[in-house]
Amino acid sequence: MIVTLTANPSLDRTVNLTAPLERGGVQRADSVISQAGGKGVNISRACVAADLPSIAVLPAAKNDPFVLELLAAGIDCRPVEHAGDLRVNITITEPDGTTTKLNSPGPQATPRLLEELQEALVRRAESADWTVLAGSLPPGTPPEWYAELVTALRGAGARVAVDTSDSPLKALVDALPTGAPHLMKPNGEELASFTGHHADELEADPAAAAEAARELVSQGVESVLVTLGPHGAVLVNADGAWHASPPPTTVVSTVGAGDSSLFGYLLGDVTGRDPGQRLALAVAYGSAAAGLPGTTIPHPRQVQTELVHVTRLDLPSGD
Repeated sequence: MIVTLTANPSLDRTVNLTAPLERGGVQRADSVISQAGGKGVNISRACVAADLPSIAVLPAAKNDPFVLELLAAGIDCRPVEHAGDLRVNITITEPDGTTTKLNSPGPQATPRLLEELQEALVRRAESADWTVLAGSLPPGTPPEWYAELVTALRGAGARVAVDTSDSPLKALVDALPTGAPHLMKPNGEELASFTGHHADELEADPAAAAEAARELVSQGVESVLVTLGPHGAVLVNADGAWHASPPPTTVVSTVGAGDSSLFGYLLGDVTGRDPGQRLALAVAYGSAAAGLPGTTIPHPRQVQTELVHVTRLDLPSGD
């Protein structure tokens, strides 16, 4: 089972354009898709599609339409009561796959909410294969909260994966090795933000990305999965590093692709696959998601793992 936390859930609205976006102009949309979203929620959706048990923990009223939508989709949703309207994230996709995101902040968090979310996660940690902390934090949350959660969850025997950015990511890295999760999933830009590299360099050079990710492994993170957009992904652990090239993909929307990649890796781990196979599944899931509209999460039958090429990277020996 995979338990997910979406601390700052969102109503995701995707506007699909038939022509390139023109700033200051008036354009007609081809379609608009609305979905209950958030990084943890997306991973729980993928679990349902793959018949893998999942529990989604998030702040919301029990009768909120957001929660009811998830329950109707078969997601075991455990909301922690919280006042305030959920945020709305708007994604604009252009015909060539270019994606523009407008993310709102979300309702203010309170100490009571954060304590109850932690209790809800720790209570389920022992029965889960993985606990996933994913996405941004709501306003009012200390940036080090994820790092504190990792420590609490590890103390409860949980295996923890984290996918976040900005100040929560920096705080997590600053807390290493004390608050080291078992898995981190930065993208190239996020990895560059705390390693001193240029994002473009890491995106285009898998070996450079693996070298940068190895810094996290040396500080206690068990595995690091770095997604590199059209260049696939790399996986680094204490035993080595691997790169996977994606299958040919016509990009429709990149929203949710990183979440799908993380799920693919977790699915590979839960089903006992070796590191290279886990990486292949991660890249196949991410590529399948990029070829779907909005925040649509791929079904296993849409995932083409056999088209992913995995190579072992020969990195220089570390000290």
